[in-house]
Amino acid sequence: MARVLSRRQFLLQSALLAAATGLSIDVLAPRLAAGAAAARTTDIPTTLLQTIRQGSIVKGQYRGLTTGPGEPYIPRLDVLRATPSMARKACRRSLLYMGHLSDLHVIDAQSPGRIEPMIVQDHSAWGSAFHPHDPLSPHATAAMVQAFSDARYSPLTGAPMGAAIVTGDSADMHSHLELRWYIDLMDGLAVVPASSGRAFQGVQAWADATWAYRPGDPAGGAFGDYGFPRLPDLLAQAIAKPVESVGLPAPWYAVYGNHDTLLLGTFDLSPQLHAMAIGGQKSYTLDGTAGSILNGYSSSGSVFQQAVDALGLALGRPGFRSVTANPERYLFEQREFMAEHFRTQSAPGPIGHGFTQHNLDTGETWWQTDLTPHIRAFGLDTCNQVAGPDGAVPGAQFRWLERELERAQTEQKLVLIFSHHNSLTLENRAQRPGDTEVLYGAEEFVDLLLKYPVVIGWLNGHTHLNQILAHTSPTGGFWEITTASCIDFPQQQQVVEIVDNRDGTMSLFTTVLDHASPAVPGTSGSVADLASRSREFAANDWAETPMMRRGSPLDRNTELLLRAPFDLSTITDAALESQHMTEHARLVAYETARGL
Repeated sequence: MARVLSRRQFLLQSALLAAATGLSIDVLAPRLAAGAAAARTTDIPTTLLQTIRQGSIVKGQYRGLTTGPGEPYIPRLDVLRATPSMARKACRRSLLYMGHLSDLHVIDAQSPGRIEPMIVQDHSAWGSAFHPHDPLSPHATAAMVQAFSDARYSPLTGAPMGAAIVTGDSADMHSHLELRWYIDLMDGLAVVPASSGRAFQGVQAWADATWAYRPGDPAGGAFGDYGFPRLPDLLAQAIAKPVESVGLPAPWYAVYGNHDTLLLGTFDLSPQLHAMAIGGQKSYTLDGTAGSILNGYSSSGSVFQQAVDALGLALGRPGFRSVTANPERYLFEQREFMAEHFRTQSAPGPIGHGFTQHNLDTGETWWQTDLTPHIRAFGLDTCNQVAGPDGAVPGAQFRWLERELERAQTEQKLVLIFSHHNSLTLENRAQRPGDTEVLYGAEEFVDLLLKYPVVIGWLNGHTHLNQILAHTSPTGGFWEITTASCIDFPQQQQVVEIVDNRDGTMSLFTTVLDHASPAVPGTSGSVADLASRSREFAANDWAETPMMRRGSPLDRNTELLLRAPFDLSTITDAALESQHMTEHARLVAYETARGL
């Protein structure tokens, strides 16, 4: 975008931004003057340039990964339902470029609060209880944060990243330590994965846990039979040193996922599990896990039985091993999830990451904020508080959203909806006895959003796959954009850019990101190599149909067209230049702090 502010206006805003960021105006002003032209969009590493594909068999059924050609943007007209003008490509202007992360599933693999042996009962049903790459989760997350840093300028327009959203399932097993790791990695702080001390203490290091992938000697179990490699140094490398993170380059926001609400995203937290999580006994057998940790879910789990269980855990039971206790592994309560987001860095911010003091005071778990002067976001909590992985929209939240959408329509604010669950998983109406609040499902929720043309996009996760759905009405509609996860293959996330085509239409561009690691892992023990190993393991999880989770080409790099809900020329070029100057100044401060 050519500069449209007057020289006086430009210099005044540059001075204000220099003061706000602590940068010298002599450093900042030339960078701001260069604007989008300074971003070399052809070099930004995304799947536009290169993809990671399944490679040849290495051993047994185990396959490596390899690189493939990039994938261009595919226009989708499901909502527009008209032939777009080719002239839009030369006229477009960026309204917001943002990151979308979901289902990070940051894991403390050594925690006694994990229930890994449940995979023995049914790999397909309990696959999320154990992954061969669990100890590498912090490294994969850090590598994904690096990918967002690398893509901090739009590969389409060069616009600076203005915001990012994390749509839930951040802490895998409700552990406070996992929650802190996730927030710190987003903020650019190092995390210490050696949560049990200098030696790895967990099922993957124990020879008698033959059901697990044991990288020191995988023979004798299902993972070894499949062809998973022998990597005797892997567990030591996973905890050898702090996991460094560059941090997200833009202000980031968060919503609840079902894993941030219930145990394994499905069950309430039992007293036994609370005690287990911070204790010194870890189960490695199905009998031990089912008999002690899960006993609290039984109808016969009386107070006396709970006391017996706690005593048994203290004294040691068959199927358990002694491990180093860590009080930081305690299981957080619902409000603590919000409260921990206030223990954060001022940059990139914001403090609370969407949650406000009102949320802490009232217990409400949803929020709204203006990402730009022209784009309003609503962060929802669609998680069921009782049981089950899927969700719904509680009546109080539904009514609040309806009121706020009416206001956004009146104020002509473009609207983005953020939630964990998507329209295919929004039908869980489980309630406690006596609870009379209405829980709204997908049909009612989509109908609500369709009533307001200012709603242009709904970003979510939960299903761990790339998927884009069109929701239409006789007069228009909006796009639902679901991103993949950092735990299951393809371990991808995405950036989304909202552009004005200046012809009465607008587009949402989705661009898929692989985390910043090579397709073929090395053995150095670096964050990049361990993240790469995590992705390769995930691609070989035979019970998770990993290739399906990539989605179709229509679910990855796309241009999603729709009619503008109002005259977008009311958003002046001068206002956009001012917005991009602010976003760009934040990135210059970020780059300066990290020596980029």
